[in-house]
Amino acid sequence: AEDAELSLLICDADTIHELNKTYRGVDAPTDVLSFALNEGEEEDGMEEEKVLGDIIINLHRAVEQAEEFGHSKEREMAYLSVHGFLHILGYDHYDPDEKRKMREKEEEILGACGMERIVTEGKLENDGE
Repeated sequence: AEDAELSLLICDADTIHELNKTYRGVDAPTDVLSFALNEGEEEDGMEEEKVLGDIIINLHRAVEQAEEFGHSKEREMAYLSVHGFLHILGYDHYDPDEKRKMREKEEEILGACGMERIVTEGKLENDGE
């Protein structure tokens, strides 16, 4: 919907580590977390403001990954934002078919923004998940 909104928090490794431990039971930092507000709920037809959820990005890891993949910090932040947003919309990457669909959608969105994926030293960026 045109009035849909989400929140974006850019934080440090310690903050995302604590959130990952608290909400996912994973005692480690990560690059991005997504929390869908209405995960699994059906719409009731009411014309309410649509708050989709929260995306949390670890700036420290984004900088590291940008260097690792040989692209800009802006490109990595865009990737993590799109990745987190697609999780909120229900995309996932836990099985090969889901991962392929999510990667295709990431490429489509980033390409539309002029931030296509690139190959660096024979490795496709952000393909490690």
